[in-house]
Formats: sequence, structure tokens, C-alpha cells
Amino acid sequence: MKLNSRCSLFVRALLLGVLFATALAAKTQTLNASGASFPAPLYQRWFVQYHGGHPDIQINFQSIGSGAGIKQFTQGLTDFGASDAAMTDEEMGKIPGGVQLLPMTAGSIVIAYNLPGLAAPIRLSREVYPRIFLGTIKQWNDPAIAADNPGVKLPDLPVTIAYRADGSGTTFNFTHHLAAISPEFKAQVGAGTLVQWPVGVGGKGNQGVAALINQTPGTIGYVEYGYAMTTQLPMAVLQNRDRNFVAATPESGAATLSHLQLPDNLRAFDFDPAGPDSYPMVTFTWWLARRQNSSAGVAQAIKAVAVWCLSDGQKLSAELGYIPLPQVVVDRDLAALENLH
Repeated sequence: MKLNSRCSLFVRALLLGVLFATALAAKTQTLNASGASFPAPLYQRWFVQYHGGHPDIQINFQSIGSGAGIKQFTQGLTDFGASDAAMTDEEMGKIPGGVQLLPMTAGSIVIAYNLPGLAAPIRLSREVYPRIFLGTIKQWNDPAIAADNPGVKLPDLPVTIAYRADGSGTTFNFTHHLAAISPEFKAQVGAGTLVQWPVGVGGKGNQGVAALINQTPGTIGYVEYGYAMTTQLPMAVLQNRDRNFVAATPESGAATLSHLQLPDNLRAFDFDPAGPDSYPMVTFTWWLARRQNSSAGVAQAIKAVAVWCLSDGQKLSAELGYIPLPQVVVDRDLAALENLH
């Protein structure tokens, strides 16, 4: 009898535990999202930290690239998307009820490289780095690179290009910048989330390109600043529109953003920013949210997460290599969240 009593108590406790877990699961709102790899380290940090303080909301984010993120969002496979290329009017027109673009963070795109033995960062002028990515400059000790770096002993190594093989907002911004400063690049390659590179090897995601650069001496490629920072890849100092050589830093990124004005749809790019201290490649990166969501619970959960990311979350940006949003952008985002239902 004593054994049966103990078993009965155990079974009752087990059933109570199952009922409690079921009730908790019923109250938990899960959000599925996918897209840009550019802000992925920050988003993943945000979502883990948010869930730790708000266990009733779980966010699953897949870093699959901006192009794939837009596709999954359009197909209704995710609750919200993420893209460094925002969405075009045509793409947004495919979403019943409309889309709200929300710039959630910003970052710099850097040209990272692997040249062992160089103490100082190399400098690359506006005339030179488009030619490198066109494949017309083939050796690191080419006179054009040497002219940008007087007194630096450049290695006699072939230049290997690393680029994004997947549809990418990073590629969108990088190629639009190169097309803006180089008529030759614009004519031969053009600009977009996915382009036909004349030379080089492709990697998936910012992390894939960073890995390619890290693995092979002589490789150069374009990645988000935070990826280069965390993997300790050297970053080129680039010449901006005002003909000044500027390194990618939080300060130079913020200087670029200070000149960028957001229109009503919150989608803005400047592919060749002015300003003596501006870094030449800085972009917002957006959440893609439906104005008419599948349920009120989904809409409220997206709003709650976004509000936290726009306040406490911004305090985490700098340590991961991102640029905290100017307050005017945060205010515009908070107002735009009221469009979600």
C-alpha cells in the first residue's frame, strides 16, 4: 500500500508538471524570422537576451541572407523578415495588407584582406578598389596600390577576390557603392543583391566570406564591420567622396548616418555619402513586418520585441560592431509600429 501511495503521488506530480508545461506553452508566442546575415550576430544576441527576460515570447531567427529572407517572408513562411536591401515597392506589393519597413540597426561594410606581415592597414583610393573587384588589378604590389601606400612594402602575391555567393543585402550595398564611384564597374558588373563577379570565389553569408579571407593569404573581400572585427581581419582605409582616407569606426559610421534623411517609407540609401569624416559604405538594415498579421498575438509580440530592441537593444550595438540608431530614427520606428495589426 505504501508503494502504491508513493506511485500515486509521483503520477499526480508528473501530471501536474505536464499540465503546467502545457499551459506555459499555450501562453508562449513564437515568432519565426529569417534574412540578412549582416546584422545576424546582433539579432541573435537581442533575441536570446529578450527571451531571457520575457519567456512568454520566443524568437527563432535564421541567418540565410537578405534575398532568401525576403523570399520566405513573401511566401508567408516567417512572421517577419530581415534585409539590408529593404524591399522594393514591387516586392511589398505582393504582401496582402502591406509591409512596414523598420530600420533596426546600422553598420559599415568594410573591405577586409589577408596580407601577413603588414603592420598598418592598407589604403585604397576610389579609383583603385573598384578595379580590384573587377579583376584588372591582379597583384598586391601593383603600382596603383603602391601609389596609395607610399613606403609600404607590398607582397608579390596574386589578388584573390572573395564575394557573396547568395542573394545579399551586403552585396546590394557594396555593388551600388562601386557602381556609384566607377562607371567601369557599373557597365561591367552593375549592382544588385546577386551579381556576376568577373573573378573570385563565393562564400555563403558574411561569415562565409570572412572565412574565405581568413583562410588564404592574398584574399580580399567585403563583409560587415562586426564580422571583420570579431575575426580580427585587417580592414582597408578607404577614400571617401571628399577624397579623405577614412577608417571604419563607430564614429565615422555615425558621421555617415548623420547625413542620411529617412523618407515616409523609412527606406533610404546613400551609396556615395558626402562629409569629410564620413565612411563611404554605411547602411541601415531593416525588419520587414506585415501591417496585417496572422493574429493579434503575432502583431503584439513583434511590437514588444521591436520596442525592446529599439531601447535596451541599442545599448548592445557598439560592442558587436554596429552603429546605434540616431534617436530621430528610433522615434520614427516607434511611430511606425502603430501600423502593425
